[in-house]
Amino acid sequence: MENRSAVTEFILLGIPHTEGLEPTLFVLFLPFYACTLLGNASILAAVLSSTRLHTPMYFFLGNLSVFDMSFSSVTCPKMLLYLVGLSPLISYQDCVSQLFFFHFLGSIECFLYTVMAYDRFTAICYPLRYTVIMNPRICVALAVGTWLLGCVHSSILTWLTFTLPYCGPNEVDHFFCDIPALLPLACADASLAQRVSFTNVGLISLVCFLLILVSYTRITISILRI
Repeated sequence: MENRSAVTEFILLGIPHTEGLEPTLFVLFLPFYACTLLGNASILAAVLSSTRLHTPMYFFLGNLSVFDMSFSSVTCPKMLLYLVGLSPLISYQDCVSQLFFFHFLGSIECFLYTVMAYDRFTAICYPLRYTVIMNPRICVALAVGTWLLGCVHSSILTWLTFTLPYCGPNEVDHFFCDIPALLPLACADASLAQRVSFTNVGLISLVCFLLILVSYTRITISILRI
């Protein structure tokens, strides 16, 4: 991919329409980022330290905490460094990695929310069979399945984005490397990558939303019948 590209680094232009507000934004975003890390780390520590929390629900919650910390760390540190006046440059390789992990971790979170909704559906609608249905082996399989699906999803989007040649402008009108900001910089027709990425992201979000909606609708119906 790199041999086809004359661009070796990109310039992140930051959050659009915020020129001159960098110090204010840094003071605003730093506590949010710190709270995200601290809150998720506290949840993870509680789940690991208490045997009473070694249940499917908290197993998936612990996974979610790990991926939430990682997801925010893909973009926030670079953004905070930019806001304090450090170089907005990002290398081609780092841009590839950032885009891959952004979609990898983001899709895993989406899949985990769906799995957690299924876990609650099973616990409430089938309480007597819950421990059999959601046994440790199934929980691990569901977790690994979310990782694999996230990897496939992100690999497709990353491959489509960076098989395109980048040989001209290198200014990314965003605070991190993402598909909508990168494709306009390509020196070739990016319509296929645009269509596939839009369809892929939209379809995954829609399917996860519908599955979560079905799960909680069934839960609501079961509670109302009591």
